[in-house]
Amino acid sequence: MLFEIITALVAAVGGAIASVTGFGIGSTLTPLLTYRTGAKLAVAIVSIPHLTGTSLRLWQLRKDIDYRVLWTFGLMNAAGGLAGAVIHAYVQASTVRLVFGGLLIFAGLAGVTGLADRMRFGRRGAWLAGFVSGGLGGFSGTQGGIRAAALFGFDLSKSAFVATSTAIGIFVDAGRMPVYLWTEWNQIKPLWAVIATATAGVCVGTLAGRRILKTIPERYFRKIVSVLILALGIAMIFLINSNIDESRPGVAFYFFHDNCAAEG
Repeated sequence: MLFEIITALVAAVGGAIASVTGFGIGSTLTPLLTYRTGAKLAVAIVSIPHLTGTSLRLWQLRKDIDYRVLWTFGLMNAAGGLAGAVIHAYVQASTVRLVFGGLLIFAGLAGVTGLADRMRFGRRGAWLAGFVSGGLGGFSGTQGGIRAAALFGFDLSKSAFVATSTAIGIFVDAGRMPVYLWTEWNQIKPLWAVIATATAGVCVGTLAGRRILKTIPERYFRKIVSVLILALGIAMIFLINSNIDESRPGVAFYFFHDNCAAEG
């Protein structure tokens, strides 16, 4: 029960962050669940509350979607996510996460310093950036950060930025979830309680985060997103250097397991 409560709280924070930046659910929940289930299964589990929260957020922001970006960058991002998810099912992802974390740090710094404001994608660049960022995200399980960094290459308002990123997230989930469920279903089923509490938390956070987005001035929006991307990159590098075992439950699992057993 203790682990489920913590999961719900972290999911609510992730949902709120995602409503402001267009990413955050996978970035917050995946590290937490990795301690309990291992990284590969955590990625598959998080895809379920991620789809639920993203669908809710899309409904809230449906009028602000930039369809030009969605049908170029977004489609290729989903295709790359599918390819990355297939590879994820068969390959250990530690090396890719190291590279991915480095890219996020670079992208965050570029946004904070203003370098990203001078970057713009043409049509061909949008297709390439979409596929590469989707592939990296599908492999590592945390697509939102690198997708947000790539979206800096388009001239989007804060509402269009979050709405378009959210719509792309739906494409990505539609591409990767069948792969995750096919390869991990027997391991996912026993964890329904964690999935249910994570999904509920994400929905609560998504509703709260929508109000926060409205209060953020347009001129500060990209800086805030950049800082969060930078923090995500640093956190990913830290988790890798902490030598988290990707196949076995970590120390935190045994702590929660023992405490829950004692409470029962």
